[in-house]
Amino acid sequence: MGTTSTGDTIILILLLLLLLFILFVLPQFSLRRAIPALIQLFRQKKALSPKDAKTMDELGLKQRSLAQTLLRGQDYKMTALQILRNANIIRATDDGRLYLSEEDLQQSRWRNC
Repeated sequence: MGTTSTGDTIILILLLLLLLFILFVLPQFSLRRAIPALIQLFRQKKALSPKDAKTMDELGLKQRSLAQTLLRGQDYKMTALQILRNANIIRATDDGRLYLSEEDLQQSRWRNC
């Protein structure tokens, strides 16, 4: 009693590895896909300068509610937006509209997107 078999230990280790993958690797993979998708969205909507900047609604970007996040999973485009804004690749006008700075994008690690 109290001892586990080798098979139980292997299953426990595999479940732990799966959990670590779900918690750490999968979100990074999703974010790496969301950044180029967001850059492409700005290009498709032609939001490439302050005069052509678009609102979040015009870009089709909106925060998901907690219920939507629980049902559909996290929307990594919003995280990607924050990363690109912090890198000054996505900029905001004085009235809050957003646009993609191609110049800053070319200077960044995402220049090949």
